[in-house]
Amino acid sequence: MGKLINIDNGGTLTDIWVLDGSESYHTKTITTPYDLSKCFFEGLRKVSEEIYGVEDLKALLQSTDHIRYSTTQGTNALVQRKGPALGLLVDSPDTQWCCIDENQRDLFKALVGERIEILSLDDAGDVSGAALTEAMNRLSSSGASRIVVACSGENYVALEASLRRAILKAYPRHLLGSVPMLYTSALCRNPSANTRLWTALFNAYLHPAMERFLYTTENELTLFRTRNPLLVYRNDGYSGRVAKTVALKTYSSGPRGGAEGALAYARYYGYSRVITIDVGGTTTDIGLIEDHKVAENRRGAVEGVRCNDALAEIVSVGVGGGSIFRVHDGRLRVGPESVGGAPGPACFGMGGEEATITDALLVLGLLDPKTYFGGKLKLNLDKAVVAIEQHVAQPLAIEIDEACVCMLSEWADRIVDGIRSYTEITEDSVLMAFGGGGPMGVTAVADSAGITTVLIPKLSAVFSAHGIGFSDIAHAMVDMADTSDVGGICSKAAALLERVARDLKTEGYDINECEIEAWIERNDERFSISIENLLAGQLPETITGQIELGVRGIKRIHHAKLPDRCSLEPADAISTNSRSVKSMAGQRNSIPVYGVEKQSPGAVGEGPCVLEEDFWTCNVTAGWRFLFTENTDIVLTKDSKNSPGAES
Repeated sequence: MGKLINIDNGGTLTDIWVLDGSESYHTKTITTPYDLSKCFFEGLRKVSEEIYGVEDLKALLQSTDHIRYSTTQGTNALVQRKGPALGLLVDSPDTQWCCIDENQRDLFKALVGERIEILSLDDAGDVSGAALTEAMNRLSSSGASRIVVACSGENYVALEASLRRAILKAYPRHLLGSVPMLYTSALCRNPSANTRLWTALFNAYLHPAMERFLYTTENELTLFRTRNPLLVYRNDGYSGRVAKTVALKTYSSGPRGGAEGALAYARYYGYSRVITIDVGGTTTDIGLIEDHKVAENRRGAVEGVRCNDALAEIVSVGVGGGSIFRVHDGRLRVGPESVGGAPGPACFGMGGEEATITDALLVLGLLDPKTYFGGKLKLNLDKAVVAIEQHVAQPLAIEIDEACVCMLSEWADRIVDGIRSYTEITEDSVLMAFGGGGPMGVTAVADSAGITTVLIPKLSAVFSAHGIGFSDIAHAMVDMADTSDVGGICSKAAALLERVARDLKTEGYDINECEIEAWIERNDERFSISIENLLAGQLPETITGQIELGVRGIKRIHHAKLPDRCSLEPADAISTNSRSVKSMAGQRNSIPVYGVEKQSPGAVGEGPCVLEEDFWTCNVTAGWRFLFTENTDIVLTKDSKNSPGAES
């Protein structure tokens, strides 16, 4: 059994996690947005050194079964509006269905603008060659580099198929300069023309950047004679090869990895309600695991617009490790602007001059300039002091230590505001903190939220990459049908199964060695059904009318493993050193530091103290106790009976 490599590419940092039998390794590297392949291979080189003691990329890649990759770059491209100029061909002079609210109108202006052409089609979907040529020429002349074709009537599938034939005849793909076309019916069969349109527009917008990087990286990997093609981790919680991945499926795929990891840990520890905060450099992603399920929107929203695909119900708050603090009208504010990985916080010494929470934690004494980022990134205390003095302390007319305490309080409160607007905080809510910045101020967040149990995974810094390790390889297909047409349901179900089998074959797997899931969906409510019943058209009698049919084939691969639960023998945690830290109450005291790697299951202690791993630091404030679990994760409680160690 070979290694598994999971890579989560974020806007600031790229995380790498490797599973090798029962051992795992991880590292981080700074994201290089100008060339994502650079941080991709740099991260692999770094983790190969962790594994072998010396850098050996070839040995790592040739001993690996699967490499799975998730990225936020498509998401970032959409947020920053850094994508291709899209053109749009529609079949109706009434285009109000394209934009049904102000948000859609604003997005349409940014993505499409005036690049829209209306074609007059007859009942058969035919259009005159001259009209088609003129419309295509106008779109090309206006700068459209990709064109979406969207028909709005009930017979949209046939109309778009007819247009496709006409366009291919007039503009064969083999011609230089041919513009890529995307037909909404090829991407989804949602009955809503608006949903189909926006699903296609977003996919067309994300496609070029994702295609260039992923194929380039896959080609570079083949030079090392890797065992299998590069896999792309998708927002449905599964992976597939680049050639079989729709660009829109990469949207929010990184947070989905964190959600799947959180689900596995919630089941492991027996928590029924877990609120997750994934704190990165720019944002904090907030999610929910309830009754051992990932909270999910059946028709997820991209930039506030409903699309065809399901998405984990994750909201982003513009507060992260690199979020900028400023004083406005005498009040301290944080975010949503961020310094990112470059130039980064002032303390990075890479040219940044803004004050961030990372600078504040360094000045407070919580971060060690020599051990931060595994000792690979030396922090500059003087630059942090200058930034906070200039942007926070002086405008508020307070001392710098007090300024740092105010920064931490404001930062935590903004995250809690995001949690409260997202979900109810109940008595049984457990806060799970991960991401490189998740643990650093988590007790301040928990105190502000009134939460008394916190879970910090040992692999917090690379948790989304780690979370991908609980997933499998899969492909799914869907189509629309009507319950009155049993024959049509049977034939469509068979066609879906055949397409799924074909896609799995491209991964190197026969359908007979895969698990098959089938479902029907009505009004966004999904019902599981056996593939045998679906193929036979045997549906529940209570479901009538237009429905969605779905088939998924899943190839199980080896997963990340968690140890068996057991009784823990409490023992005092081993302090590795001490640190002078300013508390939220304003006193500066010498407090113990506990190196995470030095602790064994059952290790206990209490705040104030610092818990430290190569890539994350946790400030455990007074009143909180900690326990290292069987998996050497950390549970913080203000009431020890809530600790999972007491449940075994």
